Amino acid sequence: MARVPLRSYPEELGLDLRKPGDRFKWFLASLLFGRRISAGIALRTFREFERRGYTSPGRILEAGWARLVRALDEGGYVRYDFSTADRLLEICRRLKEEGGLERLHASAADPEDLMRKLQEFRGIGPTTACIFLRELRGIWEKADPPLSPLAREVAGRLGIRGEGRMKGLEPRLVRLGLEYCRRKRCTSCPASGGCGGKKG
Repeated sequence: MARVPLRSYPEELGLDLRKPGDRFKWFLASLLFGRRISAGIALRTFREFERRGYTSPGRILEAGWARLVRALDEGGYVRYDFSTADRLLEICRRLKEEGGLERLHASAADPEDLMRKLQEFRGIGPTTACIFLRELRGIWEKADPPLSPLAREVAGRLGIRGEGRMKGLEPRLVRLGLEYCRRKRCTSCPASGGCGGKKG
């Protein structure tokens, strides 16, 4: 059975998701990853926000629209800069009013309700909600989104079986799928010894 050697995106960003502050940072990163934009640009833009200190709802609101647009542009997030700045401000205002992410999780009845509550925020659909929540399995009690079809596909290629095991490896499986399988970078894939570039 193949192992999955890649780090998850929060690990790549140096985040400790056991800490509430880092959970918000991952939420911010998830909003960036959720648009049709490369992972590299999303990572670079998050790091630009971190460099500027825009990593809490209060700091994002203090920065204001024009500074957020500049940070997005500096990170390469040019295609969605205006709409993303609008969306970030609206989401952060609502989080401040409603007590933040931790209260959102505490108020959810179950994993499905938590997914629904996240999707009540402007611009957060199932994809972004799943990006955020799959990294919080085992940390937030109610973080258990549906397993990504991409993770299931990559697990199949690597001979990884069992729903629980696939969910535990999902962040890395998705990253392998996005950065290697879908881009047909089989020869440089860190797990190529496991699937050999085979389809199926």
